[in-house]
Amino acid sequence: MEASNHPLRWGILGTAGIAAKNWKAIRLTGNAVVTAVASRDLERCRRFIDEQQAVSPFADPPEALGSYEALIARRDVDAIYIPLPTALRKAWVIRAAEAGKHVICEKPCAINAAELKEMLKVCRDCDVQFMDGVMFMHNERMDRIRAVLNDAEQIGSVRRIQSAFSFFGGKEFQQENIRVQSELEPLGCLGDLGWYCIRYALWVMKWQLPVRVVGRILSEAASVSGQPGSPLEFSGELFFEGGVSSGFYCSFGVDGQQWVVVNGEQGTLRCSDFVIPTSQIDTAYEVGHQRVPKEGSGMELGTETNPGSQETHMFRSFSDEVLNGRRREDWPSIAWRTQLVTDACLASARAESRPLAVSPERSVGILPTGCG
Repeated sequence: MEASNHPLRWGILGTAGIAAKNWKAIRLTGNAVVTAVASRDLERCRRFIDEQQAVSPFADPPEALGSYEALIARRDVDAIYIPLPTALRKAWVIRAAEAGKHVICEKPCAINAAELKEMLKVCRDCDVQFMDGVMFMHNERMDRIRAVLNDAEQIGSVRRIQSAFSFFGGKEFQQENIRVQSELEPLGCLGDLGWYCIRYALWVMKWQLPVRVVGRILSEAASVSGQPGSPLEFSGELFFEGGVSSGFYCSFGVDGQQWVVVNGEQGTLRCSDFVIPTSQIDTAYEVGHQRVPKEGSGMELGTETNPGSQETHMFRSFSDEVLNGRRREDWPSIAWRTQLVTDACLASARAESRPLAVSPERSVGILPTGCG
């Protein structure tokens, strides 16, 4: 496939809050633009575009569209960012891929691995790039931490990974927010927050799948139409070959935290803001008693989107691969593995926390080509 001589042209499917952050990220990439935004409510779409243009303008304002179908049909859209609710993602990822559009899909990618398997197959058959929108994976801090983990004298063999990601949503949130509506977000806090914890553990383990998991729903939203309620508070344990284990906790009901600790035979690594870097914490990460401060670290960390932010790197890297005619097999593979483990954790929780083996073949058939 030949390289392109124009910026990658993005369409945004929906006007969710996260779309505003990623609009700015695309604006700052230097190799991409937003050409159109779609919403079921055309006036809402126009307001969204006007608000974003006021703070982070494109030279040519993106066009507002009153249907998702109109966006997918556009010839001036090369790639689509999909922040729609999880239960709706499969249909629109598939339709986008069949139209030849590359896709960044919010997480969790699907309601289960069977859905994601179908989505990835269509993307592969249509020769379009797929990636889930996990921003922290594109933070340059990850390369620094990988070097530390690979240094036998600093951490040594990893034995334990622990993480937590939570925020306090309050009573109204837990009753009305879309993230606790089981018909749209059946994975609840496990998909919205636990996905990051699972992803980090898999990254530390260089994408090795755990051999078994145990999940526990600590609280959940009220059931709807006889279906289980979405998890509001969840804990999980992952068990890998060689005795390595990982525990995580995620919740919509406790104060905000986003920390990870990696314990090795020779040392310990800590990161207090592994998902969304915050300026309130003065260290990028810590190794034992060695503190690596953010100031002077050479890394642009912080919640404000800028040219060096992880979300900007995400869209820049994706756009660069597509513009240069390349396809990354590891990006869909990583999403697939995260979905498998997430599925297994929820299945264990629904089975009274019975330990459950994790296998690419478990209930979803053989792992798709390129995802093994």
